[in-house]
Amino acid sequence: MDLPVWQDLYEELKDDGFTVLAVAMDSRGVEAVRPWVDQAGPGYDCLIDQQHHVAELYNMVNVPQAVWIDEAGRIVRPAEVAGASDGFRAMNRRDFSIPEAEVVEIAETRAVYLDALRDWVAKGEASEFVLQDDDVRARQKKPDDSVMVANANFRLGQHLHRQGNRAEGLAFLREASRIRPDSWNFWRQMADLEEIGKSGGSDFWARVDALGDDDYYAPIDMPGMPK
Repeated sequence: MDLPVWQDLYEELKDDGFTVLAVAMDSRGVEAVRPWVDQAGPGYDCLIDQQHHVAELYNMVNVPQAVWIDEAGRIVRPAEVAGASDGFRAMNRRDFSIPEAEVVEIAETRAVYLDALRDWVAKGEASEFVLQDDDVRARQKKPDDSVMVANANFRLGQHLHRQGNRAEGLAFLREASRIRPDSWNFWRQMADLEEIGKSGGSDFWARVDALGDDDYYAPIDMPGMPK
């Protein structure tokens, strides 16, 4: 989901106590992100998480993902895909067109997600989209040993790369991605620092194709979502 969509929702709901905090996870830092933020001109805060602390703390493996947090600081929905779907995988890579059925599915998924947010803002704890504490805990994935090892490799790879040890840093970043292949954030940062696999590049699509029947975006477990 792109920044203008969030801007529209923010403008619609800000007087009702709703706010957006966008976090760009980009190992390349401020200057890599600035053109996108400047172009969108959002009215809400945009942070740049060069170290990927937010992704690690909330177990985010792809973008866009979101966490719903209420006024008391309680997580009412843990990290999940923020209204996106796998419909983009049907794209014609020559002219970037998407079959009508997938266009409809993408639009329906986004609409259901945004309407759920509106319902939460309007009804608070009474919203059917608010999860109880037990459900929140059940949906949160605790990091196992392999995830922690992957995180350590990623942090070390970033550090070495920033210190000018490019080859050694990239080796650790590749290892992080190998250990945790479900983290597209790991792979994307490694690819960007290698200057490959950028926006729609062949390396990205090759990795998507390699998923086969597996999901790129995990389906959103939310009432009303298209099947």
